[in-house]
Amino acid sequence: MQRFPIIGSLLFIFTMLSGGQTAAKPVHVEVSKLPDGSYTLLRDGKPYRVKGAGVDGADLATLAAHGANSIRTWSIDGGALPAKALLDKAHELGMTVSLGIDFARERHCFDYNDKQAVAAQLEKVKASVLAHKDHPALLTWFIGNELNFDFTNPKVYDAVNEAAELIKSIDPHHPTTTTIAGFDKKAMDAVTSRATALDFVSFQLYADVVNLPKYIEKYGYKGPYMITEWGAVGHWEVYKTKWGAPVETTSSEKASNYAKSFVKAIEPQARQLIGNYVFLWGQKQERTSTWYGMFLDSGERTEAVDVMHYVWKGKWPENRTPRVSPIGLDDKVAFDNVFLFSGDSYEATLNAVDPDGDPLQFRWEVRKESTATEVGGDREVVPEEVPGLIKNPEAQKITLLAPNEPGAYRLYAFVYDGKGNAAHANFPFFVK
Repeated sequence: MQRFPIIGSLLFIFTMLSGGQTAAKPVHVEVSKLPDGSYTLLRDGKPYRVKGAGVDGADLATLAAHGANSIRTWSIDGGALPAKALLDKAHELGMTVSLGIDFARERHCFDYNDKQAVAAQLEKVKASVLAHKDHPALLTWFIGNELNFDFTNPKVYDAVNEAAELIKSIDPHHPTTTTIAGFDKKAMDAVTSRATALDFVSFQLYADVVNLPKYIEKYGYKGPYMITEWGAVGHWEVYKTKWGAPVETTSSEKASNYAKSFVKAIEPQARQLIGNYVFLWGQKQERTSTWYGMFLDSGERTEAVDVMHYVWKGKWPENRTPRVSPIGLDDKVAFDNVFLFSGDSYEATLNAVDPDGDPLQFRWEVRKESTATEVGGDREVVPEEVPGLIKNPEAQKITLLAPNEPGAYRLYAFVYDGKGNAAHANFPFFVK
């Protein structure tokens, strides 16, 4: 009969009672201020520079292969994978996770003067933290997302502080933060005076991210921070047509903005910046289906992925994505406020080139213009496609029949290289 030493027997019994698995052991993470006044994130006692992406359903193995080491979420179980499965997958890939804890927003009619509702929310926070605090892939906690959007009651940041204090009391191993949309002085005043239990502040900016260093310097903020959303130019930051449609940049122009943002706002800011999460490693509808996602809804990579591969790995991927120019419609560009007449035909084209010489395929479509007014990334409805308007939708140069129904529309062009890469451009127009 086999005999076990006492300690070994106890471990064996504990393992059996735990369902065959040993208890998870957290990896300690902390924000450390160095002697020279700069900050760094320490994980298991070693400097850990976050090279991350916001993820909603994309393949994590592909993200790791491109060189990222961390992901962030916006809620505990609201994404494509519940938190436990996401943490397990990240750990398997050697990645970490900053878990987002969904926090109610004033713009969704939550009242932070309602003590009972605030207390109930805090109990939900406690349950989430207790469920995941010991997972070895956990990196930080994000308490709420862009709570400053249209906020009027600064007590929201009292609630954030209570959540941060609660987390510290039950999880001493993982730092806390909250994310701010833009550089909002009113929100910064509230955060720095009311949410003092936070370990660092997080900012989310798009085209304006290149100005973040000077905003921080002018405000006088000396503490650590992350940039937790950055990437494309925001739809609120671009030229709008006479009928109010935002003019979207092409996938190639987006990639250039990713590169510019990294070089100006991230790479040089080593003293206070302790990490970043690019947006969005996936795809979503926000004004258009192509505005913020680094992938198409059909799964192809866009040129922004190439840029991030270079940022994370210091070299370009073996096969590059196609590059495109803006669409020309009726010999005009989108900034020309193009009006078409219903039933008339017009020509549209775009230039495209593949760096590897791969043969390119084209696809065009027309959709009604989005009428969404949501802010802060709230869910939007995908505008309906209007079929039968393009006679040669797989050609590089097409003939467009203007819709019979007057109104605002958008012409989309997609370019594929057959190797899992794609490019895109679109053009808003109005039918009289």
